[in-house]
Amino acid sequence: MAASIAWSTEPALAIQGYDPVAYFTLERATPGDARFELRWDEHRWYFTSAHHRDLFKADPVKYAPQFTNYCAVALARGEVKAANPEYWLISDGRLYLFGKSEGPLLFRNELPASLEKARESLKRLTTEKKRALPR
Repeated sequence: MAASIAWSTEPALAIQGYDPVAYFTLERATPGDARFELRWDEHRWYFTSAHHRDLFKADPVKYAPQFTNYCAVALARGEVKAANPEYWLISDGRLYLFGKSEGPLLFRNELPASLEKARESLKRLTTEKKRALPR
């Protein structure tokens, strides 16, 4: 008997529901509230307030993590691992998330090379994901 595949039409929750704007304004990882939800870039984003939601809506690229739900260090190593929103770094006005507490230091130590490798991995991952979608 063949199993059927259920495809969700609901966008994925970005950064486990943490407020991306809070990293910049409150300088800490802060869980958002579903009452202040915004859908952008195939994800649902939660915010701590309508004000944070509006700031994000006005300039989402400024506030969104560079690799959404993925660990920047893992991507730089060619691996795909989920990020933990509690481990983060803002560098040159960009937000990066990591899977482990040592992630920010590791990433910062070799920032230019890490960024390029992580971007290449994310591009490959995105291409593979698109190929896997039903047609």
